[in-house]
Amino acid sequence: MIIVGHRGCAGIEPENTLRSILKAIEYGVDYVEVDVRACRTGEIVVIHDATVNRTTNGSGYVKDLSFNELRKLNAGKGEKIPTLEEVIDAVNGKCGLIVEIKEENIWRETLKIIKEKKTVEDIIIASFYHTVVKDIKTTYPDVRCGVIFTCEPVNPSTLALDAKAEIIIPNYNYITQKLITNAHKFNLKIIAWTVNKFEDGLKLLKQGVDGLATDRPDLMMKLKQLSS
Repeated sequence: MIIVGHRGCAGIEPENTLRSILKAIEYGVDYVEVDVRACRTGEIVVIHDATVNRTTNGSGYVKDLSFNELRKLNAGKGEKIPTLEEVIDAVNGKCGLIVEIKEENIWRETLKIIKEKKTVEDIIIASFYHTVVKDIKTTYPDVRCGVIFTCEPVNPSTLALDAKAEIIIPNYNYITQKLITNAHKFNLKIIAWTVNKFEDGLKLLKQGVDGLATDRPDLMMKLKQLSS
């Protein structure tokens, strides 16, 4: 069972911050997951929402704010909004990294950073934008990718294969035994999101899901002992 720290350790620390990421690593996760967007001055920054309103003491759209303006904001407990480069440096091979691309037009710059950091083998690119995943796999076939689903598509395995992805990332509420069996038939892995109750994680483990993303890696790491 692969355990992914969702936005680092979002149930305990301010999400998508270096503090949150380091806390997830401390718990021993296999991967941490972060979200990336571009700010007005072009830097690839780590934040989930289109605006800074929910996660910082500021307001406004990320795309309308400069990097310097973003850096002045408090993202929780005194943390700053990090860049993708800073996150890669913080992870530094201690675990894998899943980078969710939140905007269609930033994948080239995102991959440029990953390539320059020479961390391709440690990173999975994920997105709701399946055409972006397909473009990445066409350009960089060595990059592992996952397609995210927020509902129950007719045939997620077909959609994943069409995007040339290796991983299906569905909302855990829509995972069925049929989905798992079909995915594994095509050598696709399934990582469920976002699972915060141990009993839900245990059910998924028994069903044969390959991994899960969680805000509470402190709770879900116990599943690794059961799956070994």
